[in-house]
Amino acid sequence: MPEDTATTGRRDALAQALAAAGIERSADEVEALVQGVAAADVRDRSWLRLILSEAQATGALADRLEELRRTCADAADGIDEPEPAARLAALRAELARRGLDGFVVPLSDEHQGEYVARRAQRLAWLTGFTGSAGMAIVLGERAALFVDGRYVLQAAAQVDGSLYEHRHMTDAPADAWLGKHLSEGAALGYDPALHGTRERDRLAAPCEAAGARLVACEQNPIDVLWADQPPPPLGPIAPHPVRFAGRDASEKREAVAGRLAEKGVDAAILSAPDSIAWLLNVRGADVANSPLPHSFAVVDGDGGVDWFVDARKLLPEVPAHLGNAVRVRPPGALAGVLDRLAGAGKAVLVDEAATPVWMIDRLAEGGAQVVRGADPCALPKACKNEVELAGIRAAHRRDGAALVRFLAWLAAAPPGSVSELDAIDRLAAMRAGGEHYRGPSFDTISGAGPNGAIVHYRVTADSNRTLEPGSLYLVDSGGQYLDGTTDVTRTVAIGRPEPEHRDRFTRVLRGHIALATARFPRGTTGAQLDTLARQFLWQAGLDYDHGTGHGVGAYLNVHESPQRISRLGSAAALAPGMVVSNEPGYYETGAYGIRIENLVTVALADDGDDGFLGFETLTLAPIDRALIEPAMLTDGERAWLDGYHARVAETLAPLLAGDEATLAWLRAATAAL
Repeated sequence: MPEDTATTGRRDALAQALAAAGIERSADEVEALVQGVAAADVRDRSWLRLILSEAQATGALADRLEELRRTCADAADGIDEPEPAARLAALRAELARRGLDGFVVPLSDEHQGEYVARRAQRLAWLTGFTGSAGMAIVLGERAALFVDGRYVLQAAAQVDGSLYEHRHMTDAPADAWLGKHLSEGAALGYDPALHGTRERDRLAAPCEAAGARLVACEQNPIDVLWADQPPPPLGPIAPHPVRFAGRDASEKREAVAGRLAEKGVDAAILSAPDSIAWLLNVRGADVANSPLPHSFAVVDGDGGVDWFVDARKLLPEVPAHLGNAVRVRPPGALAGVLDRLAGAGKAVLVDEAATPVWMIDRLAEGGAQVVRGADPCALPKACKNEVELAGIRAAHRRDGAALVRFLAWLAAAPPGSVSELDAIDRLAAMRAGGEHYRGPSFDTISGAGPNGAIVHYRVTADSNRTLEPGSLYLVDSGGQYLDGTTDVTRTVAIGRPEPEHRDRFTRVLRGHIALATARFPRGTTGAQLDTLARQFLWQAGLDYDHGTGHGVGAYLNVHESPQRISRLGSAAALAPGMVVSNEPGYYETGAYGIRIENLVTVALADDGDDGFLGFETLTLAPIDRALIEPAMLTDGERAWLDGYHARVAETLAPLLAGDEATLAWLRAATAAL
C-alpha cells in the first residue's frame, strides 16, 4: 500500500535532519530502530545514544526522535483489536488451512519466561488474559484456558467462558484435558520456539495415547493473524557497574567455565535473559518492569561467550565493557553456531525448562552430545554476593521510606476520597526521583474490598473502586533500583475493621512470623518450609492458592528461579545469599483480600551454627496494628512484631527527617502492641 503524504514528508524531513547532523544512517533505518525502541519498556532518553552522540542527545534532533518514539508507542497502545470470538474463529480458520486440528498458545516467549515483550503477548491477543502464567489450547470444537490459583478470578473476569473452558492448571492440567478431547488422527500444532522439551513431552504424551500427532509449526499462526503485532523490542543495553554487581563479568565467566569443566561439557546454551544479563553485567529494557535484554548466548569451556543479540541495542560503551572474550553476533547466526557444535560432536549443556525445543532438537539431530542440566548461571545468580546484599538492603531502606510516606498520606486522606488508581499514582510519585530508582518492578496491585481477593489484580478505569470505610485495602508493589529489586505487600484497614478481618489477618501474620523466624539445616528446600506459613489458617480450615515465596533478583526479575517457598516443591535447596519473599495470605472471594509480604535473605542462623540457616528480613514497612488481634499472638510473636517495628522506626526515621507529619504517623504505626 502506498505511503500517505504525511508519512513521506516526515521521513524526508528526518532524512534531512540526520544528514545535517552528520549521521550516516537512512531515515528508514532510524525509523525501524525507533519503532523497536517504542516496542520496549523505555523510561528515559538514554536510548537516543543508540543513534546520536552524547552531545547530540539534547538537541533538536533528539527532541524530534523522542517525539517519534512517543508517537509509535501511542499507536501500539491504541491498536483496535478484534473481539475474542473473531480472533478465535480466525485462528481456527488458519489452522484448518494448514491441516491442523488444534494449536497450543503458551504465555511464554522464545526465552520460556513469564516476562514477555509486547510482540510476544500472543495469549493476551487471542484470549484477553493478561496474567503472568497461563496457556490456551484451541481445538476445532472447543478451547480451554489453563491458569494457576493466582489467576482463577482474573481469568473469569477477562476471558469469555462461552469461548474457553476455564481450568486450574494444577487440579485439571492440560495433558488430562487433551487426553479427553483429542480425536484419533488429529494434528495438534505447537511453536517449537515457545516450548521447552519438558512441556513438549507433556503435550506429546496425550497425543500419543489418543493416536494423534504433535506437529511443530515453522511459523506461529498467531503471528500471521496479528496484523498490528509490534516489532521485536530494541531496548537499549547498558553496562551494569561492578559497584552494584559486586563481581566483574570476566570473573563470572571464568567461574561458569569451571563448572562446565566439572560437568565434562564443552559449552552451555543460555536462553534466560536474566542469566545472560547477570553473566555479562548488562541490563536492558525489552520487557516491562524488568531490566532484561532479549538475547541468547553460548558459553565456551574457556569462558568465552558468543552473544546473539541485535547490535542496534548496544549503547556505545558496551563493546569496551564486554572485552574481546565476548563475541557479539546477530541473532540469525545462532543456528549456524549450534550446527558447528553439533558437527564437531561437542558436549553441550542445555536447561530443558529454559531452552527452546528447536535448539535442543537441532543439536541432537546434528550429532551433539546433549547434556541436560540446570542453567549454570541460575544458582550463582540467586546467591547474591556481599556487595549485592548491601545494595539490596540500601534499596529496601529507600523503598521503605517511600512506602511509609504513602501509608501516612493514605491514613490522613478523608474517608472515601481515594480510589485504587489514585493510590497507585501517589505511591509511584513517592518512589519517583529516589536514588537509583529505575521504575516499578511490576504493575502495582491496588485492590480495595472485593478486588483485593483477586491475587494479581490489575485495576482498570472500569474496575476502579474507592477505598470505603469498613473495608480492607491490599497494595502489592515494588521498585527497580540499580542496587536492588523490592517487592512488598501491605493490607490496610480503611476505618474500623470487622472481627473477621482481624482474625484472618492475625492468622496470616502468625504464619508470616513463623516463616520469618524459621531455623533450618542446610539442604532444606522451600517446600519443606511452606507449611509453617499456612499452619494457623489450616487450624481454621482456611488456605490460600498460591506459593508462599518466590525468588527475587538483584536489579533483575522480581520472580527469580530456582529458589522458592511453595508446596508444589522446588529442587533447589535454600542457600545463603538467596532472596525470597515471605507472603502468606487469605482471600475471601467477593469480599476482601489479605497478604503480608516482606522480602528476606537466607543467612546463617543467629547462633552462628554453620550447619543451620535462617532468614534476615529486608523489607522495612509497618504492619497495620489495627488489623491485629493481640490475644491471638504468643509472647514470642509479640516480641518479633515489636522488634521488627522498632527496627523499622529506627532505620527509616532519618530518611524522613523534616517531614513531621509522616514521622508522627511512623511512631504511632510502629508503637509496641
